[in-house]
Amino acid sequence: MRSVFIVAAFAGITSANPIASRDTSAQTDLIDLSAFDAAPKVTKTGPAMGATAEKPTYNQAQRVAAAAKDAITDPVSTPNTAVSRRDSSCSGANREPTGYGPVSSPDTYDTFMADPQFDAIAKAAKAPYGYELAFQSVNGSMEGQGYQGLYTLQSYDAVKCQQYCDAAPACMGFNIFMERNPALTPSDSCVNPGSTTNYKCTLWGAGVSQASATNVGQWRNDFHVGIRGSNGYNKIAPPPSYTNFTGPAAFDGATQAPYSYMGVKYFAGVFDPSQCASACQATTQYDRGHPNGDGTYDACNFFNAYVLNVNGVPQGTTCSMYTRAWDRSYSTNIGQWRGTDYYSVSYSFGYTLNPQDFGRVSASN
Repeated sequence: MRSVFIVAAFAGITSANPIASRDTSAQTDLIDLSAFDAAPKVTKTGPAMGATAEKPTYNQAQRVAAAAKDAITDPVSTPNTAVSRRDSSCSGANREPTGYGPVSSPDTYDTFMADPQFDAIAKAAKAPYGYELAFQSVNGSMEGQGYQGLYTLQSYDAVKCQQYCDAAPACMGFNIFMERNPALTPSDSCVNPGSTTNYKCTLWGAGVSQASATNVGQWRNDFHVGIRGSNGYNKIAPPPSYTNFTGPAAFDGATQAPYSYMGVKYFAGVFDPSQCASACQATTQYDRGHPNGDGTYDACNFFNAYVLNVNGVPQGTTCSMYTRAWDRSYSTNIGQWRGTDYYSVSYSFGYTLNPQDFGRVSASN
């Protein structure tokens, strides 16, 4: 399905900001991390404690418009734990939603974490059609960039979770797991109530990985929340095509071009190449309005959109822009070290402007 957001996103945007100087003759042999380093960090990295449902709130139209505005106002340029007490009185405590999963016996955190039935449930689940298994039966749930929403299920139903992911426009993967929750709200008078087990499904916009399955539970007063049988699945299908561009063309890594590189934009959170398409066209619009003395300007004719990962954890959408198109044979940059951190590329795709813009102001412009 071709996106219709792009044209509306940058139509009518004007700016008096000076064009950022750039050299399109070469690109370094490293991933350009300048936009990633400058981007604000995402603060919502998973569901709220005790939540049973949080619907996706990602608004693609708003993000596309913001990407176009950003391309013009900021033009691209080259590079604890608690001491455990046992139960006191829980009389009159608020009841929390009852889960549908099994409760270990005896009803303790340690028994829950060692109970083999949770591993058996997770390992019996099959990858839904159109998805592939990223990790299986780990003792932690996903947290980090690209959180999209939470659903509580009535069974360990990977297909149901997949359906929620497919219905969310920016979902690229999901995490299904079993969580030990309190049956009653913990308080100073009800410090360690009995448990209930919830089947939970979280949606993610930049894919899922075992490196991101770091939420191992928390304390609610003296009640210890735990995670078991956590499976992650990533969508196999490519991203959509967009108006005025051919593609997506699947790439092996990030484009490493010998010339024509314009610069990079980075958008934290979900993987959404429509932001790249918007930024590419808005960059051309800005440059056309600020041509060189000879009437030429830098036109964005191609962009490479990919997920940037830090130590295996997805971060967001990177958009590398070029004045000419490059094919898959140039997508050779799969990652690099910076200090002790490894920055890698995944889910990389190329989009080519059609027709191409030759970057020269004419009487009709």
